[in-house]
Amino acid sequence: MFTGIDEVDWASLRHAHGSAEDVPGWLRSLASADTVERATALDGMYGALHHQGYVYDSTLACVPFLLSLVAREELPDRGGIVELLVGIGAESADGDPRAREAVCAGAEVFVRLARDPDPAVRRATAGALVHFLAAPARVLDLLRQRLRAERDDRVLLALTEALGLFTRRHPAHAGAAVDLLAEQSAPPYAPGPRLAALGQLALVAPARLPADPVPTAVRLLRERTAQRARLPDLGAADTLVRRLHRLRPSDEEGSRLLRTLHTALGDHVGERTALLSGQLTSPDPVDRCNAVWMAAALLRGWRGDHSGTVSLLGAQLSAEQDRLRDAAAAVLAELFASAAPAADALHALVGARPDLWTHRGGRGSARLGGPLRALARSGDPRAVPALAQLLAGPAAPEDLGFEVAHLGPAAAPLAPALRHRLGRIPLAAPSAARCAAPLLAAVAAVGDEGAVPQVLRLLSGAPEALGARDAIAGQAIGALVALGGAAEAIPTLQALLRTRHAAAAAGALWSARRDATVVLPVLLRELAQGEPANRCRAAAQLGVVGPAARAALPALRRAARSGPARERVATACALWRVDADPQPVLPVFRTAWTEDPHTRGPIARCLTAMGPAAAPLRHLVTAELAAPRRPPARTRGADGWGIPQDEALLTACRKALEAMRAGADPAQAGA
Repeated sequence: MFTGIDEVDWASLRHAHGSAEDVPGWLRSLASADTVERATALDGMYGALHHQGYVYDSTLACVPFLLSLVAREELPDRGGIVELLVGIGAESADGDPRAREAVCAGAEVFVRLARDPDPAVRRATAGALVHFLAAPARVLDLLRQRLRAERDDRVLLALTEALGLFTRRHPAHAGAAVDLLAEQSAPPYAPGPRLAALGQLALVAPARLPADPVPTAVRLLRERTAQRARLPDLGAADTLVRRLHRLRPSDEEGSRLLRTLHTALGDHVGERTALLSGQLTSPDPVDRCNAVWMAAALLRGWRGDHSGTVSLLGAQLSAEQDRLRDAAAAVLAELFASAAPAADALHALVGARPDLWTHRGGRGSARLGGPLRALARSGDPRAVPALAQLLAGPAAPEDLGFEVAHLGPAAAPLAPALRHRLGRIPLAAPSAARCAAPLLAAVAAVGDEGAVPQVLRLLSGAPEALGARDAIAGQAIGALVALGGAAEAIPTLQALLRTRHAAAAAGALWSARRDATVVLPVLLRELAQGEPANRCRAAAQLGVVGPAARAALPALRRAARSGPARERVATACALWRVDADPQPVLPVFRTAWTEDPHTRGPIARCLTAMGPAAAPLRHLVTAELAAPRRPPARTRGADGWGIPQDEALLTACRKALEAMRAGADPAQAGA
């Protein structure tokens, strides 16, 4: 097995963590009689030789020895080594052709391994046949032989996936492979392999699916679940393994089968919704838990009427299994107002389980629990009593204010408690800004004018030397404007005109005094010289100033012609509000709409204000409303893009289209 291993200059080779001197030890440990030693060695090789999918010169040097190891039938745990070889040769993140060539050079070993006594080896080998053997006809024949001979359902699943991969890689031989998949999707094959075949057929040959693929899939899922329930128990003793299985039951194989089918159905939202309905009403809680996460994927990525799916997610909240209940609550918390069909179930759980109102956060601090968070985010006022109890306690969750903000004026009963907490924040404490942010968001959303003194205290009283004022200022200014209290902070706002909050301070001064001579120089400076975020804020504030900012038109026109799409859109919106001329605005919107999907919301809102003048862009709005997929959420974490933002975009598009129609023909205003 290890002939020549000591002749390799491992010290001169590298892996993800440096010198490859430790690689020979790992290779020898893979042949150890000790289970822990073998597992540790395999983990080490994955982490160093195939770290994040990359291969290194030491990885290539290992391949001949790994091929030699898997060929030794007497060695245990070779399935993991085959998986490592497949990863190296077929899934290299950097696409290094040398890795594939190295594994292909020894690919004949996989022909023998396809008949190995160990089912884990046979399972891992199925895909290797497709990836590394050169002759497609031979590969198809091997897969056909193994399908007819195999009795292990998990190996059959792997062979089925290999057939789907073969069909995609070798279109000229696809017909025979699809025939095999169609054969396997019918009796006498067991429900699991049949479900796998349906998924692969949906991916590669949807025309060969049965007439009712979704009901068939649901029936097969339930038959498979019933078979799984009849498997031998884990033993009579109450072992650690049994306890863990009860606490966190899982079925990764079943989850993969259904994910494949969902992937294949793609934009067919109706069929996917029907499939989820079958999954979420399964008698098995493990099936339902898997379905919750698949529902999350559909809700995040696709538009449509999801009210039925959301109601079924709400039904999971009454489950006895903590994992299922917590998963459903977590998904519902992502939906915000779209969680309304589950609000009754959320309210029932919040009322029955006060222990779920909070949980411990990452720093050990209290955070709002999933069910109460989801109920508040849905805008349901029934969340207010529980939130009031938490606010009255000694340690209210840090993030509570952010969730209260989603209730808006419905949270008015909480205003005194929020105001009280805002007034107690120690201004010199390092945590002042962190504590203030959620409370400022809450009092602004509630519209509590009585909180203006507390907001002023934060804005003017935070020690400038500690940087606390700078950390708090932006949100405090926004809260003052929302509460109509900017006039009481004029000296402080004027002092902020030379800071990074200059644009926000200038906007607040405008709301207080309506004096363009004071704010225009500041906003023009920020528009030309500020940081990107401040340039957008300056443009937005110029739009608020409106026609009184006509002196800024040349600068706005210049800014609208260059820069990132979001800056150009902010500037174009300001141009319309200042000058009401669509000519310089519409070309900016047309380009940015395609360039950056996340600009579509503000564009649509401006198009609504433009009314008939926006008609040349009607086709963009109409296409957006017809698109089945949400815009890509590549910046969800940074920009807060998610389901509520996309739903707001759709609402804005509908309003924009209505405004265009109303302007063109008043009789169609309600059409």
